[in-house]
Amino acid sequence: MSAATSERTEAAPDPLSSDLIGSGVEGGLADQFTAWWQRVRGGDMGALPAIAGLIFLAILFGILSPYFLTPINFANLMNQAASLVVLGMALVFVLLLGEIDLSAGVTGGVAMAGFAVLNVKFGVPWPVALLIGFGIGLATGALIGFLVARVGIPSFVVTLGLFLGYQGLALLIIGAGGLYPINAPELIALQNGRLPVWGGWAMLAVMLLISGGTSYWDRRRRTRAGVPNRAISLVWIKLGVIAVLGGAAVAILNLNRSQSVIPIEGVPVIVPVVLAIIWIGTFALDRTRFGRYIYAIGGNAEAARRSGIKVRWVKWWCFVICSGLAVMAGLFAQTRIGSVDGAAGRDIVLSGVAAAVVGGVSLFGGRGRLVHAAIGALVIASITNGLGLLRLEAGINLLVTGGVLILAATVDALSRLRGGNTRT
Repeated sequence: MSAATSERTEAAPDPLSSDLIGSGVEGGLADQFTAWWQRVRGGDMGALPAIAGLIFLAILFGILSPYFLTPINFANLMNQAASLVVLGMALVFVLLLGEIDLSAGVTGGVAMAGFAVLNVKFGVPWPVALLIGFGIGLATGALIGFLVARVGIPSFVVTLGLFLGYQGLALLIIGAGGLYPINAPELIALQNGRLPVWGGWAMLAVMLLISGGTSYWDRRRRTRAGVPNRAISLVWIKLGVIAVLGGAAVAILNLNRSQSVIPIEGVPVIVPVVLAIIWIGTFALDRTRFGRYIYAIGGNAEAARRSGIKVRWVKWWCFVICSGLAVMAGLFAQTRIGSVDGAAGRDIVLSGVAAAVVGGVSLFGGRGRLVHAAIGALVIASITNGLGLLRLEAGINLLVTGGVLILAATVDALSRLRGGNTRT
């Protein structure tokens, strides 16, 4: 392959990584909107159903509860959704391959159990203990990747076995009925700290600069490769949406949420942390060769192998990434409650799968983005939050979440049938 051909391949736009509006084809705004609408009619709806569901839930719970659409609950929702957002994004890396990881939640739980015991019981400094915890997660991902990609065991079987076994391992590490507090102020601040009022606006400015700079870099890269660019107006629309929605969120979070003399205001620290993870992961999937390999394998693994892609290695790395992000999700979950017990991570993994699927990530592989999982996680978190404010039984929450997941999976299956993209 020549250098010119290689450059053209590297810079070619991926239709799977296009924005909500825009098709990656040359033409005006109207032409690109028409192309996007044709994809929607063909079944490729992306995160549209999840966005519609999020708006519907906001209106519904806003009517049923006077507390749902309040600044303090909005901030609480950001904190509650953080771990689910990251876990949903972790699962995207394996779902895009057409695989699944049922052990992601308990992997994070075991890693946090190891961290807590080392830090509290044995006095290991928290940075070292946390590094060992992440090592446990990465090693677990490497083991899963080896058994799935090299040995050929179905990922469902491997991760189901770990899901069961790691629950017992967490109990052995922590001890039956055991509970270890998280004492590091730096970690507690992840879910309990707040940016200064000016920090929220600075965060928004950085988001706009990064988004605009990335879009400019994409256009330069495509121009050098001779690949058609989308209309420049789409970039300005994207930046405008970020500015309006982000500005509204920052303004709400900067309001005083305290009912006492001491003010509580500012964007939660966890928000920029999660946004940074989303950006890094999205960059890897949308703008690197590794990301394009993931989508290619999810679309047709055999065709990807024949084209020279090292399918086994890509799968191995995706499971490693998934488990690493699962530990991050476990860290966010446990620092929110300030302690680690033997049941850490046991229930969240199924909600993580639900978040990804509800957001528009296909269970069949090859289609979806990290931001889709983030939107789906907000839908799941809103259901839990809203039903909790209405003081309904926990069983109702599970029934509603399960129903939403089945509906999302049905929409995914029907959209693939409609688009003529079924798998055999």
